[in-house]
Amino acid sequence: MSHPVSNRRVVLITGAAGGLGHALVQEFLKQGWNVLAGWHRRPMPTPDVPDRRVSVAWDVTQSADATTAVERALQLWGRIDVLIHNAGIARDSLVATMQPEDWDDVIAVNVTGAFYGARAVSEIMVHQRDGHILTVGSFGGRVGRAGQVNYSASKAALLGLTQSLARELGSHGIRVNAVLPGFMRTALVGDMTEAQLKDHAAANVLGRLNQPEEVSRTIVFLSETRNISGQIFQLDSRILPWS
Repeated sequence: MSHPVSNRRVVLITGAAGGLGHALVQEFLKQGWNVLAGWHRRPMPTPDVPDRRVSVAWDVTQSADATTAVERALQLWGRIDVLIHNAGIARDSLVATMQPEDWDDVIAVNVTGAFYGARAVSEIMVHQRDGHILTVGSFGGRVGRAGQVNYSASKAALLGLTQSLARELGSHGIRVNAVLPGFMRTALVGDMTEAQLKDHAAANVLGRLNQPEEVSRTIVFLSETRNISGQIFQLDSRILPWS
């Protein structure tokens, strides 16, 4: 069944009720996009905007939820330009004390959820011969961290997924990239002490944490690019040796 096609570009965002997710929603709206905002457990903090922003319950660990979200966007606007897999969780623990469910849950949200979302939008984007999939990764996926084997492993896998998808979908005009936003004061790091946050800031050459608003502006910019794919964009000021 065909649907009227909106003149506005359309973005789907998972984990949209969180700190970065909410900032992404606001920035895309500001830049004139239509937004389908996916949330799980915690609903969106602000009301929907008629014809511009629709919020949907979206558990990224459920393939059917991704399909439903895609169908909803097509019913409303007839197109999907960008998917942002922003949903993510952390269940930190040393290996010796990590429970199997903590491993499974982190992998399910951070990696399998990205797979379900990409699979759900890829058929539409292939038909359009256009689209952009962006994953939100982590510096920990590049370097690994003690006490975060599940989180670091999931984010490393997400980078592999991103670059493999870029190779698979590039011939159809679809771009796939990853963004590493750096440490921000969001719910994901809500249980960290001020001393811990200060240590993370000190690891940056600028000596400060990132801001969701700045990350969001960068992601909107990347979403609009046409010739960038298979890349990993680190948005803070930590520096790794050349490899």
